Amino acid sequence: MSTQTSFVTAPTELRGYASPGGYASPADLTLPAPSLRGAGDRVRTASSARDLRSEPGPIRFIIIVLAITFLTVFVVLPLVVVFASAFSKGVGAYFAALVEPEALSAIKLTLLVAAISVVLNLIFGVVAAWAIAKFEFRGKTFLITLIDLPFSVSPVISGLVFVLLFGAQGYFGTWLQANDIHILFAVPGIALATIFVTFPFVARSLIPLMQEQGTQEEEAAISLGASGLQTFFRVTLPNIKWGLLYGVLLCNARAMGEFGAVSVVSGHIRGETNTMPLLVEILYNEYQFVASFAIASLLAMLALITLVVKTVLEQRLDEVEIPGDHRSDH
Repeated sequence: MSTQTSFVTAPTELRGYASPGGYASPADLTLPAPSLRGAGDRVRTASSARDLRSEPGPIRFIIIVLAITFLTVFVVLPLVVVFASAFSKGVGAYFAALVEPEALSAIKLTLLVAAISVVLNLIFGVVAAWAIAKFEFRGKTFLITLIDLPFSVSPVISGLVFVLLFGAQGYFGTWLQANDIHILFAVPGIALATIFVTFPFVARSLIPLMQEQGTQEEEAAISLGASGLQTFFRVTLPNIKWGLLYGVLLCNARAMGEFGAVSVVSGHIRGETNTMPLLVEILYNEYQFVASFAIASLLAMLALITLVVKTVLEQRLDEVEIPGDHRSDH
């Protein structure tokens, strides 16, 4: 009988409390199971990490050397070549190529189209992520599939779709010509093509984050009398701000570097509808190598800045997710 008593009271003492009379109920005995399972998972994870680190030294050295070699050949060297070619005739020739009217026009158009794409995709991404993460409705899976569509469709094909819609022989071509509205070979067509290839980025950055956060905080705010807009700006938006910035960053980077879809709908009108990537191709084909690599180096610098900001935002997102994981464990 004494053996049975010590067996029952031990788990109660380990949890830091005692039931009346020193005995634990059967319900109490089942409470530690989830935490014990969680501890077992952590032990197995740590053990797996140690197993990965226990690879022989030569194997780890070969893997690291292969990774560094790959990055050097396919990432570092091309960037070095771009900047070396851009400054091959001196700093003066470099900046002279950037201030050419055609180059300035391409830079302005690229920034304009990127701004339009980011703003519209920001609005769409937040609305779509809010609907998918916070509500259940018919067609939800189909909506997610549509959001992912630009990832699986070639940008050239998306450009051709706009030609079929707004071209002279397209579905709306006759009406557009009759009303003197220009979509193709103009800024609206370039903006539409860019928006199409970039609109998944903001939504896809927010959906997993908002699903992980759940709806408890919003429901609490509404129960306390907050309106829908107050709940969004004071509860939801602060929780998703880093994910939102991350999606905007990726959207902006893709918008400035888009080539395929823009090439189809732009018409390559010099000084009017050429973005920076298109101008790089034109100048290179005309053997204006310094000017071509000068524009390319500008795009490369924007990409490097994007990479740095992306790394910072990823660290911020990790810091946001860790407290959420602790809340879910407890």
